[in-house]
Amino acid sequence: MTERERHVPVLLKEAIRYLNVRPGGTYCDATLGLAGHSTAMARQLGPRGKLIAFDRDPEAMAIARERLDALREVLGPAMPEVVLHDVEFSQAEKLIEPESLDGLLADFGVSSMQFDEAHRGFSFQADGPLDMRMNTRQGESAEQVVNQAGEKELADLIYEFGEERRSRRIARAIVRARPITTTAQLARIVAAAAPAMKSERIHPATRTFQALRIYVNAELDEIDALLDAAPRLLKTGGRLVVISFHSLEDRRAKDALRAGAQQGVYEVLTRKPVTAEAEETDRNPRARSAKLRAAEKKRIGKF
Repeated sequence: MTERERHVPVLLKEAIRYLNVRPGGTYCDATLGLAGHSTAMARQLGPRGKLIAFDRDPEAMAIARERLDALREVLGPAMPEVVLHDVEFSQAEKLIEPESLDGLLADFGVSSMQFDEAHRGFSFQADGPLDMRMNTRQGESAEQVVNQAGEKELADLIYEFGEERRSRRIARAIVRARPITTTAQLARIVAAAAPAMKSERIHPATRTFQALRIYVNAELDEIDALLDAAPRLLKTGGRLVVISFHSLEDRRAKDALRAGAQQGVYEVLTRKPVTAEAEETDRNPRARSAKLRAAEKKRIGKF
């Protein structure tokens, strides 16, 4: 069985519970991926429900469409209306009616498929071209950034988006080793410039790869745009559920929910982030770093 076939979304039960999915409601999956969360939502929505989903990755969208079509064959007339948008979720406010959502889910980060497909260039576990774009139809690839950015620019982005303290040393090594075209080549260069310390359990290139991926896909700008729009998209009583995988993502979710609570817009439902149980992390190691935060919209107004 392939990774695609056995795909299990992170924190699935918890996400559905905090979304409070109700038959006949309107819900948005801002990060469709391989449709794991969306499939669970669709099963509960019923024929009067509506599911809206976004994904800018054309490969993921194609697989998700197939899975949702297969679910339609199973559910028949019990299938809710499904509307798919193959664009960035920062476009949600342009495509969704104000105050129309009963729930909004965002599972940030990179999907398992993107990590596991070598040709996408997200991981150094298997050698592949340095791409890292979630939407392969537009934007700069990681290869372009690595080979064209100035040394200071590289150092700054590796520090800011990878929280890598040895960013200057790594940037210097990258510039000296140009041209760099593959994930394995970049990983070797970074590891040689900044070897793993005894206290670290991760590969020395992990933070550099994270930084390039976030930069190439403008991930933090995307997150900020969605979190800003969420109160305007949710009905009173609607739920926002966010799953993050590293501190830069989680900090944004935490701050947005806290600010909303202070303004009387949200009631925060998760005093501490919800994390995966041991059974899930044993089955899916990626779930170990997942944190779920949720809030309920309390009032309608200008935001």
